[in-house]
Amino acid sequence: MQTKLAPEFKDTPDGDAAEAILRKCVHCGFCTATCPTYQLLGDELDGPRGRIYLMKQVLEGEPVTQSTQLHLDRCLTCRNCESTCPSGVQYGQLVDIGRKIVEAKVARPPKEKAVRWLLKEGLPSPLFGPAMKLGQMVRPLLPASLKAKVPPKAGERAHQWPTREHPRKVLMLMGCVQPAMMPNINSATARVLDAAGIQTLVADDAGCCGAIRTHLADVDGGRNDMRRNIDAWWPLVSAGKVEAIVMNASGCGVTVKDYGHALAADPAYADKAARISDLTKDLSELLEDIAPRLKTRLRKPKARRLVFHPPCTLQHGQQLRGGVETHLATLGYEVQLAGAESHLCCGSAGTYSVLQPELATKLRDRKIGHLIASEPEVIVSANIGCIQHLQTGTSTPVRHWIEVLDDALT
Repeated sequence: MQTKLAPEFKDTPDGDAAEAILRKCVHCGFCTATCPTYQLLGDELDGPRGRIYLMKQVLEGEPVTQSTQLHLDRCLTCRNCESTCPSGVQYGQLVDIGRKIVEAKVARPPKEKAVRWLLKEGLPSPLFGPAMKLGQMVRPLLPASLKAKVPPKAGERAHQWPTREHPRKVLMLMGCVQPAMMPNINSATARVLDAAGIQTLVADDAGCCGAIRTHLADVDGGRNDMRRNIDAWWPLVSAGKVEAIVMNASGCGVTVKDYGHALAADPAYADKAARISDLTKDLSELLEDIAPRLKTRLRKPKARRLVFHPPCTLQHGQQLRGGVETHLATLGYEVQLAGAESHLCCGSAGTYSVLQPELATKLRDRKIGHLIASEPEVIVSANIGCIQHLQTGTSTPVRHWIEVLDDALT
């Protein structure tokens, strides 16, 4: 795709990056066939190819409207289009640039602006935990729409961490909302790794990975989150005390693996960010190593028949497929994917389910229909957003796959 950048974008980092991505696009339309929003809405501008045209127009100096903003807002950033694209178009990077530019040019209505500010400042805030506790206390009194966003209070086991030390050590990002909403995911991770002879360390000063602010067009705020995490992790990383930085939320994992790219132009952090990205692994990437070590530690699974929903951030963002299903099968579980559309987004997509509830609900219900068709005992996934979102639409338990393993530990 040929482009002619407007003077305000020519020879700028965003302009150069966007132009390089745009030039890879050959208009083939393969991406349209696998775009969830295009499948729902049938509008070319609500598919990747149409959004690419919109961003091209913005970069060439064409008028930017609320309609432009709406079509970019409706994008889930699921990156299914990247898995489909034969030309290697890095759509996720392009849409982050496009949203940032459009956000600066198009004023949002006050209510919309307030909601987005609350999300990007509230979710990563230290106040989120106390707010969630209060919500759980009054959960029975909440309206259904709000009650769906407040999971029941976790049991005592969710706060039990192993105390043994091991020569092998990894760092783990606790996340911003996960410790308050679903703390058992983190403690289960630590217990399963402990059973495999790996000690889990946590840097107290690390927080949100940066995805929330970045995807809400606050790119500078997202990069500040990244720098804070790098500073928190660097003493252990630089001293060679950890073999990996483990992510049990695939949404965080895809973001942290991109730190090297996001901070490439920052001379103070570029090298450190690249090192952090190289060390980062999704929890599922450890399964090949730990599954054989766990075999003697697992009793008969409480729930054997599972269906796995691979988050978009795992299968498209990180290009990791098959690991969870393969290795859980070696540990005695019957694991399958949904019989249809396992590649499509469930509609959670970070803050998307809050900002685009109608589309998110349609995608959720469509996904659940495929997942429960095989009558699983448990639906498992690898990202807190997907787990929470799916659970609001089904009575079948939805859990992180690491929790299922933790339940079976002797």
